[in-house]
Amino acid sequence: MDDDDDLEEEEENAEYGPIRRSGQSSQSGIVFQPTEVEDVLVEAIDDDTKLDAEPDLPYSKPQFPALTPKEQGVKKQMRRIAVPAHRMTPLKAAWVQLIEPIVEHMKLQVRMNTKRRAVEIRNSEHTPDIGYLQKASDYMKAFMLGFDQPDAVALLRLDDLFIQSFEVKDVKRLQGDHLSRCIGRIAGKDGKTKYAIENATRTRISLCEDKIHILGSFANIKLARDSICSLILGSAPGKVYTKLRTVSKRLQERI
Repeated sequence: MDDDDDLEEEEENAEYGPIRRSGQSSQSGIVFQPTEVEDVLVEAIDDDTKLDAEPDLPYSKPQFPALTPKEQGVKKQMRRIAVPAHRMTPLKAAWVQLIEPIVEHMKLQVRMNTKRRAVEIRNSEHTPDIGYLQKASDYMKAFMLGFDQPDAVALLRLDDLFIQSFEVKDVKRLQGDHLSRCIGRIAGKDGKTKYAIENATRTRISLCEDKIHILGSFANIKLARDSICSLILGSAPGKVYTKLRTVSKRLQERI
């Protein structure tokens, strides 16, 4: 009975493949013998060991110093910013404070060309980045548009600041006393309305007759421009103040 059971098991297992037993050969004549495998040692190499092994390499990693603008082949470039007549006196008064960040930090060369009535800026051998030349040009241009030196210097420190300019006639055609009253509405009594827009939108506004210049980030410029356009179109300052309160709350929530 036991032999019959073994035969049945062998027949059932025959479906899945040949039976492999140690010491017996298969139909093809292959003999299966058990083998002993030596213990395999797995060693973990620490990071410190890798660092210590690096000096044994045939060469070390090369270290190249940064190239100077002269070695890069950058030619001397110049920017010329015209000085309006009404900004000549403020330029003389704030000249030292104005050129200090350009000369000391950006290593640029600045001079006043009295014949052309323009400020000329050019790069030097010690200028670390050629992009500083355009930044200094924007900084000077902001001062010529009527912004104070502490406000204009933000253009040198931050990358996401811009200046947008437009005229009153771009929004609505006004002439004579209507234009004067419109400018008065934008400024407000003692500059109250202008300061309210600046503080609420975190921008700086310069009013030069019928031209308006706004300094700030892209989103903040849009908010300030919308408020000024509402005043030009005839909205009461009270309505604009209400909108500005809502805008300032939204800005504080984002922060």
